[in-house]
Amino acid sequence: MHEIVLGDVTITRIVEYYGSVGMAPGTFFPESPAESWRDGEHWLAPDFLDPATGTVVAAAQTWLLRREGRTILVDTGAGNDKERPHAPVWSRLDTDFLGRLAAAGVRPEDVDLVINTHLHVDHVGWNTRLDGRTWVPTFPNATYLLPRADFEFWNPANGRTPISGHGNQNVFEDSVAPVHEAGLTELWEDGHRIDANLRLEPAPGHTPGSSVVVLESGTDRALFAGDLLHTPLQFVEPDTNSCFCEDPVRSRATRRRLLGWAADTGALVLPAHLGGHGGAEVVREGGSFAIKGWAPFARL
Repeated sequence: MHEIVLGDVTITRIVEYYGSVGMAPGTFFPESPAESWRDGEHWLAPDFLDPATGTVVAAAQTWLLRREGRTILVDTGAGNDKERPHAPVWSRLDTDFLGRLAAAGVRPEDVDLVINTHLHVDHVGWNTRLDGRTWVPTFPNATYLLPRADFEFWNPANGRTPISGHGNQNVFEDSVAPVHEAGLTELWEDGHRIDANLRLEPAPGHTPGSSVVVLESGTDRALFAGDLLHTPLQFVEPDTNSCFCEDPVRSRATRRRLLGWAADTGALVLPAHLGGHGGAEVVREGGSFAIKGWAPFARL
């Protein structure tokens, strides 16, 4: 089952990629002690850790939300045909992402809203597709909601130097600028109400404009967490950042704040990159958190 219903919202998991990202835990999460991965191998492998290669396993997935005839995509993965010289796992992909959307009953022209939680390489790729030699909006009838802070940070014209160096090379030019130039973007800041069930909330740290989508419908709660975390080890060790966090101190504070909200409200936490069942429900445990149960999606 790759589809669940929370309150008035139907949530479908659309997986673009699942496998090794070619990075050892110590490289991806330089603050994480090696013994955490060694001692946790019995529950991290094989869904989140490949013991044969010693590399992190992750997914690139889009959350498809449908409510009262409206179709919303949360994050759009890495995309096809994109030249990513400093992010080889995402370079020149050729996946059937649009076919998987179609299998879920969605054509590109059906999408009403695209939400990019932030503007990293693996969250904006399907914003555009290649038409001949031109990048055009994949979802021509959609409004693309982009955090203004990230739009300004990643715009090459502003000359910022990200912690990832050239890891996001070409991304703004081929996956962000074309939809902005087509007049399809809405840049938001300080929060944004989508509808009665959904809102965007700033979650800075990973990038200046990182955000989460909060679902509150009836008694159900969910947190579409973007890159708040990349591995479930960060549920139990929430002070662990990835190597891609622009502001490590703020990233830790944001992670603790939002995981605390999820634990206190029983919200399902659905990040962009968790393999396995795609997410989890968490509870407080001492000064940290524990996994109460995995999300009710089929295990990849």
